[in-house]
Amino acid sequence: MNTKPLRVLIHGASGRMGQALLRLAAGAPETWQVVAAVTGRSPAQRVVDGVPFFAGGELAGVPEFDVAVDFSLPEGFDPVLALCVARRRALVSGTTGLAADQRAALESAAATIPVLWASNFSVGVAVLDELVERAARALPGWDCDIVESHHVHKKDAPSGTALTLGESAGRGGAQARYASLRAGDIVGEHVVQFAGQGERIELVHRATSRDIFARGALQAATRLAGRDPGLHTMRGLLFGLD
Repeated sequence: MNTKPLRVLIHGASGRMGQALLRLAAGAPETWQVVAAVTGRSPAQRVVDGVPFFAGGELAGVPEFDVAVDFSLPEGFDPVLALCVARRRALVSGTTGLAADQRAALESAAATIPVLWASNFSVGVAVLDELVERAARALPGWDCDIVESHHVHKKDAPSGTALTLGESAGRGGAQARYASLRAGDIVGEHVVQFAGQGERIELVHRATSRDIFARGALQAATRLAGRDPGLHTMRGLLFGLD
């Protein structure tokens, strides 16, 4: 049985994640077809390796797509969300640093389209998130500290992943504290420490390649497209819980 590749719009195509998404999608044309790549500024080339490029202000003119994958900046988030709502298309977003009103708009959009926002698209981090919640529930009264390390160009701190892990700890009854390091070209490292009297537990995830996030986002896009409207989670989509 022949199936058509998923039509993907990549928003934030000039960034590190956008470039990884383009490269990985190009390596599996039977699974993903990038119908448009959107950059913040006017692109130097209008077509690169068969993919049409658009500036952020040209979103209205992009061709039809099944799902948008957004790794941009907070100022670019609102237009791509509006586009997905207008066209009734799914949205996968990993843009961090969103304001409260943008989070509210995302939740409102979920009444119309399937949406997934995640601070981290690694399968390993999805497992770590589950373990942190379980550990916090099993260790009442223990101190919980989250130390995250990223490359020097990352702007937000604590990282979105650290905050998500802290929320999971909170659901388990712990109150997380945060520390952030920015050094070199670190892709991403998160250490969640639970400390009690005379003992401590450390849960660690280290990413050595940005491809794990891009691959996870494309997998999530495949699972999200065509689903009913609603807020979905990385954990739920990957492990069949949504």
